[in-house]
Formats: sequence, C-alpha cells, structure tokens
Amino acid sequence: MRKMKLSARLSLAFLMLISLMAISAPLITRHSYDEQNIQRRLEAPSHDYWMGTDLLGRDLYSRMLYGARTSLTVGICTTLAALLLGLLGGATAGYFGGRIDRALMRVVDLFYLFPSLLLAILLMIFLGRGLSGILISISLTAWVVQARLVRGQVLQARELAYVESARALGLGNARIIFRHVVPNLWGPIIVSLTLQIPTNIMAESFLSFLGLGIRPPLSSWGTLAADGLRAIRYAPHLIIFPGGILFLTALAFNTLGDWLAGWLDPARARILPSRQ
Repeated sequence: MRKMKLSARLSLAFLMLISLMAISAPLITRHSYDEQNIQRRLEAPSHDYWMGTDLLGRDLYSRMLYGARTSLTVGICTTLAALLLGLLGGATAGYFGGRIDRALMRVVDLFYLFPSLLLAILLMIFLGRGLSGILISISLTAWVVQARLVRGQVLQARELAYVESARALGLGNARIIFRHVVPNLWGPIIVSLTLQIPTNIMAESFLSFLGLGIRPPLSSWGTLAADGLRAIRYAPHLIIFPGGILFLTALAFNTLGDWLAGWLDPARARILPSRQ
C-alpha cells in the first residue's frame, strides 16, 4: 500500500477538523449565530469575538461554524444525489447500449447545452430561495458529470470475462449491473466525488453570493463572503475568513482527490513519484 503523502494527510486532517467543528458548533461557540449587538458591529477580531463581528454585530466565528454546516451539507448531499442519478443513468446507458444509450445520452447532452451555474440559477428562480431549492438545483446540474463517467466505465466493463460469466449463469441485468459491474467502478467514482464536493460547495457559494441562497439569519460561506464584499473597504476580516476557508476547503478536497487517484490507479502510481 502506498504511503499517504504529507499533503494528503494534512488535507484529510483539515477536512476532519472542519467537519468536527461544524458538528460541535453549539458547544464551541460563545455567541449565538443570530445574536445581534449593534453597538459592536464591524469589530475587528478580539478576545470576545475571535473573528470579529459583521454588519449587524453578530459573531463571525459562530456564523462561520454554522455556515460550515450549510456548505458541507450542500456539498456532500448534492454530490451523493448526483452520484445516485448518475449511476442509474450512466450504468443503464453503458450496459444496454443501442437506443437506450442514445436516448439517455441525448438527455445528458441537453443538460450540457447550458452552463451548469446558469442552469442552477434558472432552477433557483422556479424553486425559490432556501436550502431545499439549492440542493435540488445543484443536484440536477451535477449528475451529468457522474453519468458520463459511469457510462464510460461500464462500456469497458460489460465486455470483460466476469460479466460474460454472469450472463452465462442466467443472472438478471439489474443484478449484473449493481452487484457485479458497479462495485468494480468505485475507484474512479470515489476520486470523482472528492473533486465534485468542492465544486458543489463553490456553486452554492456563488448562488448565495448572487442572493439566491440561504435565507437569513442562517448562513453559509457564500452568504458570508457576499456580506464581506459589501464591507471590504472598512472591515476586510468579513471577506478574509469566509474566502480563506472556501479556498482551503477546495484545496484540501482537490489534494486528497489527487492522492486517491494515484493510490487507486496502480499504473499512475508507478509513473508519478511519491512526494513526502
């Protein structure tokens, strides 16, 4: 087994720390995320307010941790929903081929006609603001990536000997797909998931930045960044902290995904040197 690179270990530790802090937010915050103190608005980081206060005097540290709950929930849940849709569509198209493949791929191509963020914005207009609207809109724009990945893998796997043997034994198509073909695709799928999660987090942040995201007083990293931009001249800490955490989270997921790609692909692992 390849030894985990230092950068991958640090990325994994960072993501675990952020997740643990988000889960433990009520226990490790001194102020409520919606508690307003107008007299102390736009304060710089201090002993009382570790990350300062926002435009309404709310504790930015508390809002960052509760915002992590929203952003991570959106990133993980939309990625899993997109994976489920992509597995169903991609595996069906790749295994059966022919007219079924062409029909399903035309649906995928239809989604690809629109830029994903533009399509998400259009969906949000119909679905309305809020967490449920964000989850649905991002899931419906992200599933096509998983569908194409799964289809390509299934097209190769369906011609292998173990699939032919399963057909010869009289196993049903659904059992062959989901009991024999799909379990052998988890390597590239897991790598894709680590790259899709930060993409979906950034999509939620962009929608929130445009005012189509979470309704106040709830927060996400995107809404906090949008608030920070309005006060960037006289309270730069409001954009530095949410912008910095978005950057570090995306970097950590991509670094971890890069290591997983090498670890799960022995051929690539032999080509790429191991850097500690």
